[in-house]
Amino acid sequence: MGRSRRTLPEELLLLALDPATGTTAQPQSLDLGLAGAQLVELALAGRIAPDGDRIAVVVPRPTGDPTLDCALELLRRRGAPVRAVHWIGGPRLGLRQTYLSHLERCGMVHAVAGQMCGVLPTTRYQATDTEISREIRARLDSAIRTGVPPDPRTAALAALAHAVGLGKHLYPGNEGRSSRSRLRDLIRHDPMGGLVAHAVMDVQNGAAAQPRRSSAPPAGRQAAAGGRGAPEPARGVPAQPHRGSMARAVAH
Repeated sequence: MGRSRRTLPEELLLLALDPATGTTAQPQSLDLGLAGAQLVELALAGRIAPDGDRIAVVVPRPTGDPTLDCALELLRRRGAPVRAVHWIGGPRLGLRQTYLSHLERCGMVHAVAGQMCGVLPTTRYQATDTEISREIRARLDSAIRTGVPPDPRTAALAALAHAVGLGKHLYPGNEGRSSRSRLRDLIRHDPMGGLVAHAVMDVQNGAAAQPRRSSAPPAGRQAAAGGRGAPEPARGVPAQPHRGSMARAVAH
C-alpha cells in the first residue's frame, strides 16, 4: 500500500507479538483490541466520531486501507450510531489472521509452520524487523516515564494495550508494577481511545450481553395479599464469554 505509517491495529499486534516465541500475548482479548483499534484509527482519519457511548460515521469516504474500509462500510450500513461495546463484541472472523498476513506481506514478520502435539498444524510469526517493535515500545516507555502527555495515537495505543492486558507482558513482575499503573493512567489522554478501551474491558466483563437497566420498578407491584411485597424476579443472566474466532491455532 505504500504507507510509511503503521495503523493502530498493526502496532497493537506488533506489541503483543513475542519476539522469542512467535506467539501473541492475550490472544482472545487481543481480538477485541484489534476491533477497537480499527475504530480509533478511523476516528483519527476523520471517518467516524464518538456520539456518547456510540460510534457515528461522519465521512464515509474510503481511507485506502482495505481492512479499515471494510469496517467503515459495515458501520455505514448500520445507518444509525452503534454502541462501541456492541461493535467490539460482535464477530470478527479472522481479524487477527488478516493483520498477521498483512504484516507478513509487508515484510515485518515471517510465518513459521509447526505442529501442536504432533497433529494440529500451527503457525507462529517471527518479527523480521525488531527495530519497528522497539520504536513502538519506546513511544509507550517515553509517555510512561516522562509524564509528558502523549500524542493521541500513542495515548490510544496505551489505552488499548492496557485494555487487552498487555501491561503484564510489556512490564512484567513487581518491578513493572508502577509502569503498568502509569500505562493505565494514559487512558485519559485520548477521549476516543478511552471510550474504545473501556468498551473492550466491558465486553471482557460481559457487559455487552447485559440488557440496559430500566428506571425504578413500578410502585404498584409492591402491595400483595397479606401486605407482603412481591419477590423481585431473578435478573442473573449469565454473561456470554467472548470466543476467539480463529479456527486453527495461529500465534497463540
